[in-house]
Amino acid sequence: MSHATAGHTPEGGALTEVILQAFRAHGMLLAAGGELAAQDDLTPARWQVLGALALSPVPLTVPQIARRMGLTRQSVHATVNRLETEGLIRFARNDDHRRSMLICLTERGRARYAVVDARQVTWSNELADGMSLADLQTTARTLRGLCQRLTPQEQEQLE
Repeated sequence: MSHATAGHTPEGGALTEVILQAFRAHGMLLAAGGELAAQDDLTPARWQVLGALALSPVPLTVPQIARRMGLTRQSVHATVNRLETEGLIRFARNDDHRRSMLICLTERGRARYAVVDARQVTWSNELADGMSLADLQTTARTLRGLCQRLTPQEQEQLE
């Protein structure tokens, strides 16, 4: 179903459809992620922050986590404070920026993330069953390109 209006080019109309479907998928994925994370007493936001840290080869700052996960700095700051209280992360001195501490996973945080990640692997494998690998790769590439067009400066910093 196309949502193109008289002013859209064919590409603009197709992009509008992608955006609408991405909004819908985003909401559904947040709900599903909430269910996956809740089994280990994590909110989706806490799982996202733990994931950003677990997938990074180096400790990250709040602004770096916010950029990587598409979250606000304020929400990440609140989340890391809760995670620290729970013993899942710790703060470390940042020699490059005195006011922006580095955030590191604790062993407890790494273990908690691993349990939820294992559940997500099973869930995503089941969800992907019967879908085309080429289509999924094209979708990921298209969304990555769209993100780069929306925030080119921030995306360059992540690579």
